[in-house]
Amino acid sequence: MKNHAIYWSVNIKFLRSRRKLSQEALAEKLGISRVKLNAHESGRTSNPGIDDLINFSEFFRMSIDSLLKIDLSKLSEQKLTDLEVGSELFMKGGQIRVLAITVDKEDQENVEYVPVKAKAGYRAGYSDPEFLATLPKFNLPNLPKNGTFRMFPTQGDSMLPIPEGSDIIARYVQDWTSLKRETPCIVILRGEQDFVFKQVTVHDNGTLLLQSFNKQYFAYTVPVSEVLEVWEYYSFHSKSLPEPQTDLQVLLKMLQEMKTEIGQLKEGKSLKG
Repeated sequence: MKNHAIYWSVNIKFLRSRRKLSQEALAEKLGISRVKLNAHESGRTSNPGIDDLINFSEFFRMSIDSLLKIDLSKLSEQKLTDLEVGSELFMKGGQIRVLAITVDKEDQENVEYVPVKAKAGYRAGYSDPEFLATLPKFNLPNLPKNGTFRMFPTQGDSMLPIPEGSDIIARYVQDWTSLKRETPCIVILRGEQDFVFKQVTVHDNGTLLLQSFNKQYFAYTVPVSEVLEVWEYYSFHSKSLPEPQTDLQVLLKMLQEMKTEIGQLKEGKSLKG
């Protein structure tokens, strides 16, 4: 097995110096003894406990992954700031972002359904296998094998033409930076905020732009720190039949087809020339 360099001790000392704190001052803020802090910085604590990992991570606003695997002293101040606000490793899943799942008797992943009444509970228990075990679950044919899927109900008309009240089947996204611009997604927000079904664009400044299909709704941004999970749209289930196309929609489709054919003809002529 490949041995990975661990930068815990040098990072703790570096980040303390960056904050211009003495060992006594930092130990007091962390609620630990100066002797224990010195043991972390000197490398005598080679295997930090989970409580220490979380304590230091939350104080320095750095992911545990960053504290362990990256020599932070080699990074620019801008890169350090980016890591603090979570605009890079967090969006790539570098922090400890645990996806809990359930499986059937054949050890195949279930598709859990998150009903409206379970929304509040999901925000608190989304990573808790015991909570997920209480959700309705089922299997759908023809789902790709390389992913974890979940079903979420929608409310409102912000994503028309997808009918109001549809159930969205979505695939879990670990690396948010892999999303293309305006990818339809279910976004799980922290606190009392709701689930939202929006077109998602990931910005380099650590925010997500959320847009509706229905242009009557304004777009808005949320910081990645307010986002718990992102699920990419796969399909939807609805009892409503799609509305027939209007004459204007038919005309626009014909014009688009004509535009495509003209482009193909022009391309063919240029190749012959």
